[in-house]
Amino acid sequence: MLRQEGIEEIWDGRLYTSLDMAKADCHGCEGCHTCCCGMGESVVLDPLDVWRLCTHLHISQEELIGRYAPLGYVDGCILPHLAMQGADERCIFLNEEGRCSVHAARPGFCRMFPLGRYYHDATFHYILQIHECPCPTRTKIKIKKWLDTPELGRYEAFALSWHDLLADSRSVMQKAGEPEMEKNWNMYLLKSFYLQPYSTEGDFYEEWEGRLKKARQLLI
Repeated sequence: MLRQEGIEEIWDGRLYTSLDMAKADCHGCEGCHTCCCGMGESVVLDPLDVWRLCTHLHISQEELIGRYAPLGYVDGCILPHLAMQGADERCIFLNEEGRCSVHAARPGFCRMFPLGRYYHDATFHYILQIHECPCPTRTKIKIKKWLDTPELGRYEAFALSWHDLLADSRSVMQKAGEPEMEKNWNMYLLKSFYLQPYSTEGDFYEEWEGRLKKARQLLI
């Protein structure tokens, strides 16, 4: 999700890589789940998030989106996001003990928090968001360890490619200025990257790259 305010208002002034240390470790949250409440539609899911959750929960993409991740209009694109429920708008996967019930398959947004990504010059760096986490005793941790993401290099390449595809999609649709074209393209992205099943035994990234290549060809 694109932020409207300048980066200087939200970060600690440093650009990080996954090999750097950042003051992000909140020690297992120790009973706190503030970041799992009141997030509105901001926890947007990418295709890998959906694949992970569906595999973990043993459900289809359609069921995940129908029950846990409704669609929303985000920066010109139709994308799923984690549902919030109840008076305090708790994440739908937050259990009665205030813990994440899908922690092993949690989305990339959640794995990063309170870090974020700053995209620039055809790449991205991690940033530490200074107003997001209320934990007063956070300590430094290597970002690679904090992200807890297998094959991190492939994941980061995927995250950059997905960001760039959405950014280029917005640019092309805005220049075209045709609502019907935008609607059809958004439906294509949704069906191709979210609703078309991925192999549970195959390599997600290989399948993703094939779909990305086709989408790029169509977007030109």
